Amino acid sequence: MSSPTPTLSTPRVRRLPLTGVLRLGRPSDIWFKPALSVVASVAPPNLTLLALGRLDLAMYTMAGSLCALYAHNRPYAARARALAWVVLGMVGGLALCLLTASLTDDAVVLVAVGAFLAAAQKVMCDATRIGPPGNVVLTFIGSASLFVPQTLGQVPGHLALALAAGAWAWLVGMAPGLLRPHGPERRATANALHAAAAYAATRGTGAGRARARATAAAAVQAAWRTLLSTGARATPRHALGRLLVRAEVALAAPADTEPERLRTWARELCGRGPIPRAAESRAGADELLGVDAEAGAPHRPWWSRLGPLAPIAVRTALGCALAGYVSLALGVGRPYWALVTAASLYQANLTLTWSRGVQRVVGNLVGILAFAAIAPLAHLGAAALVLCCLALNFGAEALIGRNYWLGSVCVTPMALLITEFAGYQQPGELITQRALDTLVGALAGFVAAVAVTNRRAGDRVEHALTAVDRAREQAARLLAEPRPAPAALEAARRRLVATLVELRATVDAASGEWWQRALPHERVVLTEQSGHRTLAATARRQGLHTRAGTDMTTEDVRP
Repeated sequence: MSSPTPTLSTPRVRRLPLTGVLRLGRPSDIWFKPALSVVASVAPPNLTLLALGRLDLAMYTMAGSLCALYAHNRPYAARARALAWVVLGMVGGLALCLLTASLTDDAVVLVAVGAFLAAAQKVMCDATRIGPPGNVVLTFIGSASLFVPQTLGQVPGHLALALAAGAWAWLVGMAPGLLRPHGPERRATANALHAAAAYAATRGTGAGRARARATAAAAVQAAWRTLLSTGARATPRHALGRLLVRAEVALAAPADTEPERLRTWARELCGRGPIPRAAESRAGADELLGVDAEAGAPHRPWWSRLGPLAPIAVRTALGCALAGYVSLALGVGRPYWALVTAASLYQANLTLTWSRGVQRVVGNLVGILAFAAIAPLAHLGAAALVLCCLALNFGAEALIGRNYWLGSVCVTPMALLITEFAGYQQPGELITQRALDTLVGALAGFVAAVAVTNRRAGDRVEHALTAVDRAREQAARLLAEPRPAPAALEAARRRLVATLVELRATVDAASGEWWQRALPHERVVLTEQSGHRTLAATARRQGLHTRAGTDMTTEDVRP
């Protein structure tokens, strides 16, 4: 089945990438949705405070308004729950910070609280997969509020402002559902079809086929998760499910699939027309029955994913604390800037953390120059200040999908302007302190990432390999039976798909760690190959590939 696992070698340092870190990618297909949502969420509270002459309270309304950045890729039923939890998490973190600020002004204590809160927010966002933008926005609001003078009597009113703005952000986030109630599911299915078409174009033998297949498998799996999160046996979900069956056919039989047809269906899904409908085979019906059964089955709770996140939690707490204390030692008046910079770095592995650090430093330094150019315009009056912040909010969300550093060019001047809601400050002082805190935060954050090694990453690869082997053997046993039960065969196939996707993600994460024992790459390749062959045999046994060329009709299910 596979060769023995290679002998583990001594730890070795991997080279950190420099080329390509700042390369611009294609914008997200829904880049305008979070950009417009954050403007619609931020503008009414800020303009109201402007009319009342209380822009000094804008930081608290911004806490709730920025929740509109989250959950744009989730179906609306799931989005409603996710946004509600984001608002509660934001207000809860703000409450802790405001209470701490009202009880002490000791900067050492404030930095410690901010560091531990940043670590908790990082772990919670990763475990619940709530990003993007993940923990960075939560940490920015919380750490900034720690250093704002506060009294206990003011805390309830400030929290009420944040909660009211959060409720408005929830309405803004849910509003597009009135026009396109199934938009997120359609986009997820379209992405899966595009990825499957890219793999089919290789015919299973061309250059880059392994990466294309892994990308397509992950996209299909993500689309299934999106459909399953709708939690209802709705006709749109079944219609989209039949299209995902066609994407799975492309994974099993790329040489028998027409890539252009998959792309055509994807383009139709991105439009406002009805959902294309696949002529359903018996095997396809069996698969959708399996999907319905999976939707009703108990899911793995989010807290079961906390264990593997322990190294990232320690990295975040240590890096944020180190950044904050170094900033204090240098006499910077806003150590939370360094803290937030450190918190923004941490990704799935050290290599990705390094890349994010480079992007953050470049984006912040260019953003500081942008602030120097914008500040004279923003200082023309309070209205100009609010409008500049709104424009930068839009620009940040419109650009950040192309590369993190490009979005940071807008985020940095926006954060600097927010500090002036309570009163104008000297631009030179702000620029100097922000540049220093950016460098301190990035350096301290990366030092912490290097110091806290993730030695268990290799163990998780072994566990993932074992899971694939077991799932493949179970599917092979069913294939050996003369008449396996369709539901059992479908369940085995879906389990094998899920374990293969998890294996690839686990290997990618472990491959980017420093001081990591050598990974069993040969065994990984052999395991993936045998798993893919078993998947193809399962698809043939179910009869899915025999109808890969079936014509499509149109199902009258509106977007």
